[in-house]
Amino acid sequence: MLTHVVLFRFPDLGVAAECRDRMLSMKGRIPSLLDIEVGVDIVRSDRSFDLALITRHEDLDAMASYQVHPVHQELLAWVKPRVQQAVAVDFVSARTVGD
Repeated sequence: MLTHVVLFRFPDLGVAAECRDRMLSMKGRIPSLLDIEVGVDIVRSDRSFDLALITRHEDLDAMASYQVHPVHQELLAWVKPRVQQAVAVDFVSARTVGD
């Protein structure tokens, strides 16, 4: 199982909630997207990012398929002009979907 984590910072916090809803709308629309979790930060510390995206995929090939899927590309086209900063980490996880 591959876990993909992306943290986003927006110049306008109001965009984070709309982005969360748009990200969650990918669920069930991309075959290689096994699971998705999205949340808006509630702590608001100096080191906080505004939004976290966690997706799970069978392997690297499945994540690559997700990244080029038209539904994901449509989301990226919406996010890119609105995001101030994004960082990511991808790792092999022992967790399985449903755990």
